[in-house]
Amino acid sequence: MFLLCSTLAWFISNLSKAYTSNTTFDLEFVNISPDQLLISATKNQIDVKLKAIGFQLFGFSFKNKRVKIDMSTVKKKSGRFYIPYKVYKKQIEKQIPSSMQLFEMDQDTLFFEFDEVISKNVPVKPRLKLNLAQNYLLDGKVTIEPSVITIKGPKNEVDTINNVKSLKIDLTDLTSNFSQKATIYKSRALKNTSFSTESVLITGKVSRFSEKIITVDVDVINLLKGLEIKVFPNKVGVLCKASMTTLKTLTSSDFSLVVDYAQIKENHTKKLSLVLKRKPKNLHSAILKEKEVAYILKRK
Repeated sequence: MFLLCSTLAWFISNLSKAYTSNTTFDLEFVNISPDQLLISATKNQIDVKLKAIGFQLFGFSFKNKRVKIDMSTVKKKSGRFYIPYKVYKKQIEKQIPSSMQLFEMDQDTLFFEFDEVISKNVPVKPRLKLNLAQNYLLDGKVTIEPSVITIKGPKNEVDTINNVKSLKIDLTDLTSNFSQKATIYKSRALKNTSFSTESVLITGKVSRFSEKIITVDVDVINLLKGLEIKVFPNKVGVLCKASMTTLKTLTSSDFSLVVDYAQIKENHTKKLSLVLKRKPKNLHSAILKEKEVAYILKRK
């Protein structure tokens, strides 16, 4: 017991004396300009010698030895970025306990290498495979929200990107509207590039479809003066496929069906090809029941 007390008294007595101790600080670089990306620094650690009472050094040895270097103090000269020794020394001194003294430390200037950071907007392309149930169709276009995202990173990475894609989504046997969240694919090569969002919402309207034949008059275009032409048949059916709601409102005036007299002049053809020049945008398909018409041409 006496030996133990003597040893403890000696240990406490020694801890109350002033000592110097070597240690190493990890450097954490903060307040980097948003238009720069830190690529490298000449040091990520720095060796220092601290002076303090033994008690304080003993307790300090168990703490996380990390100090922050304020990158807003970076200077530039001859194309090189740096922080002088005296500047970052003051920063380190402010981060150690006031009861400690920074006795010695490396006196090297810290040099840095940066990449220019840029941003740009790019479209999102969904990788979507749709399989609609029988007698159902996609009513309108698939929408993506957001359809455009902002990417930000080093110029050498961002300049290689013209669009981004979602991960693949398979939707099968669809009979109703859909809304699907999709993650945006990010290549491993873009390790320093960030996306304004990591996912998009893909939506679409699915409707039950039907068919209807609309009879449309055939018009002749580019007919020369002094000529008269008759076409056979002069009305042609258009087989329309769309939602039942759309089909109910269809009329022949929604369509424009023409033949071009110039075909006769150029090719001396005996039949004229039909062209559907106008049709409603919300049709899934519109198929002509006839592809060509015969004609009789005479002078007035």
